[in-house]
Amino acid sequence: MSPSQPSTPSILEQRLGYQFRDAALYRAALTPPSAGLPVDNQRLEFLGDSVLHLTVSTLLYREHPKWAEGALSKLRGLLVCTDALHLWAKDLGIELGRGPRSPRKPGAVDLRNPLADAVEALLAAVFLDVQAQGGDAFGTVQAIVERRFLPEIQAAFMGIWESRDSKTTLQERAAVLTLAPPAYELLERAGPDHAPAFTVRVSMGEHAATATAGTLKRAQTEAARALLRAL
Repeated sequence: MSPSQPSTPSILEQRLGYQFRDAALYRAALTPPSAGLPVDNQRLEFLGDSVLHLTVSTLLYREHPKWAEGALSKLRGLLVCTDALHLWAKDLGIELGRGPRSPRKPGAVDLRNPLADAVEALLAAVFLDVQAQGGDAFGTVQAIVERRFLPEIQAAFMGIWESRDSKTTLQERAAVLTLAPPAYELLERAGPDHAPAFTVRVSMGEHAATATAGTLKRAQTEAARALLRAL
């Protein structure tokens, strides 16, 4: 992958839809700070966060001309959240660079945030790689983002964030109703380690709801959703 004669694109590049000319940018984008290497993707992630927000905002503005700023912001929040970027990283098959501080045992650390950061770093790396060649850096990144998010953006409806981000919506509802913020309580953890079941109760003033799910976060989300339905 030299600047003059790129090699055969990697599987990740094929899935991303872009082949890098600068191999160093590509490697840096996939190197988390936790690896302990001299060059990591923190600066790229900083730039990529802004590039991602701008490209998604542009698509939202174009595809939903009648939506107000608040609705556009909420939908953008769903699209660029850690969960969404982590899923994109898995679909791309991102493998993070390893270094002297990387854990030896696979699965020893939670990679959700590092993988999500790597997606943003990759977008920044694409931007800089195209810019260095004198090309349309923003347009290239926007095409990548559009391939990923356009169907979801076009299918989105007003209020979709209430079912997708019920905890935030419930907190906002509490403020509107001038109630105390939602309080989550773990009632029970049951089942074996490989298939746990968490039961959570959420309370908001005199209102409450309970839900059970395989993770604590999911149980909290489902409880919040149940309380929203009750309200």
